[in-house]
Amino acid sequence: MKIKFLGAAREVTGSKTLITLDNGKKILLDCGMFQGKGQETDAMNRNLGFEPGEIDHIILSHAHIDHSGLIPYVYRLGFRGSVICTNATRDLCAIMLADSGHIQESDTEMHNKKRARQGLPPVKPIYVRQDALNCMELFIGTAQNRKFYISDNVKVRFTTTGHLLGAGTAVIEITENGKVTKIGYTGDIGRPSSRLLKAPEPFAQVDYLITESTYGDRLHPHIKAAEEDLLRVVKEACVDREGKLIIPSFAIGRTQELVYSLNNFFNDGRLPKVQIYVDSPLAVNATDIFRMHPECFNKEVLDVIEQEDDAFGFNSLHYVKTTEESKKLNNIKKPCVIISASGMMEAGRIKHHLANNISNPRNTILCVGYCAPRTLGAKIINGEPVVSIFGVNYAVNAKIERIEAFSGHGDYNEMLDFLKCQDKKLLKKTFLVHGDYEAQLFYRDRMKEAGFGDIEIPESGNEFVL
Repeated sequence: MKIKFLGAAREVTGSKTLITLDNGKKILLDCGMFQGKGQETDAMNRNLGFEPGEIDHIILSHAHIDHSGLIPYVYRLGFRGSVICTNATRDLCAIMLADSGHIQESDTEMHNKKRARQGLPPVKPIYVRQDALNCMELFIGTAQNRKFYISDNVKVRFTTTGHLLGAGTAVIEITENGKVTKIGYTGDIGRPSSRLLKAPEPFAQVDYLITESTYGDRLHPHIKAAEEDLLRVVKEACVDREGKLIIPSFAIGRTQELVYSLNNFFNDGRLPKVQIYVDSPLAVNATDIFRMHPECFNKEVLDVIEQEDDAFGFNSLHYVKTTEESKKLNNIKKPCVIISASGMMEAGRIKHHLANNISNPRNTILCVGYCAPRTLGAKIINGEPVVSIFGVNYAVNAKIERIEAFSGHGDYNEMLDFLKCQDKKLLKKTFLVHGDYEAQLFYRDRMKEAGFGDIEIPESGNEFVL
C-alpha cells in the first residue's frame, strides 16, 4: 500500500492523508480545510490532489474544520463513500459543516460585491450550506473503543485523545495478501489535564504512526494556573480598567472550557459581578451537543453535573442567538465579557466585536488558543499597531493578553507521554504532521531522545510505500 500526504504537511491546517491499498481502494484520513493562508487559501482548498469520486472511505479524527471542513466540497465533486467517525464527532459535524457552508456563502457574496466594483466577474463559493447538509448522509458514527468493520479487510477503532468532544486516535487495521498492517493516526492530541474531557487514552500497538506536532517546541503551564490567569484578566479588564473583555474563542471546545471555568468561579463566589455573553450561534448549538455526550467528560465534570445539572450555565451568563442581540452588545457601556468565534479571528461575529472595541484603550483582548501565521489573530498577538478588519484599518489600542494553557493541543512533553503506549522497537516509521516545520524539527529531536527511530517530516505531495 501507499500513503500520500496532501495537507497539514509542515503546516497546521488542511489535514489530508491518502492511503491507497494494493487493490486500488482509497482511504482518506481527514479532509480538512486550509485556513489563514491569505489569498492562497481558496486555491489550496480547491486543489485537492485526488479525485473525490475515487475515495471509498474518509476516516475522520475529529470535527474541527481544519480536519473536516472540505467534506462538503468533495461531496459536491462526487464523493459518495462513507465517513467513519465517533458519534460525538458526527453530531458536531452536523452543525459545524453547515456553519462553514454559510460562511462560504456570506464571504463569497461580500467578495463578489468588491469584484463587481472592480469590473471583475463573480466567483463561486467552495461549497454552500446545502452541500454540508447533504454530505451528512454519508456519516457513520461509532462508539469509541469499539472495532468498526469498514470492509472485510479494513477495520478501525477510535480511542479518545481528549482534544475535542469525540476526538479519537484512529487505529486502522488493513489486511493485504495475508499480511496485517496497523496504522495509527492520532489526529490532534489533547491535554491530560483537560477541564472537560477524559484524558488521552493509550491505543493499540501500530506499525506506522502518523502524529501531530502543533506544540512540538513548547511547554504549557498547568491548566490550574491558566484558570487563575483567566480570573485575573477578568478582574483587571472589567473591574480595574472598567472596560470590555473580548475573548476570541473557537466555538467548539474552547468556549465550553471557558464557560465551565467561569461557572466554577461563579459557584465559588470569586467571579466579579459582570455580565458574560457567549456570542456565537455555533457555540450555543455546540454546547447543547456537549450536554448530550457525558460519556466524553472527565469525573470532575460529571460530579458537577450531578450536583447542579448544568455545568455550562449560571445567572450572569447569556447565550446570544440572534444577529439583533449581537448588535445590541455594541451599545453596552458597562464592563462585560464577550466570548465570540472564531478563535483565529478570521471569520464570524468576533470580527465585528474587534472592529468595535480594539481601538479603545480601556478594553482588553484575550487570546486563548493557537493562531496560524498570517491570520488576524496572529497579527494582533504579534503586536502589530494597526490591523485591517473588513478592509478598514484599526489602531490596536486595547490591551492584549494571552493564555496559551487553554489550548486543546498537548505540549511536547504531554504528546511524548501519550505516545509511551507504543513499543518504539516495533514502530517501523513515524510521520510528523500538523505542525510548523521549525516546531517539527525541535519535536523530532525530542522524540529521538525518547527512543523513537525512523521519523519523517513529509512535505505536501510526498508519497511512501509501506
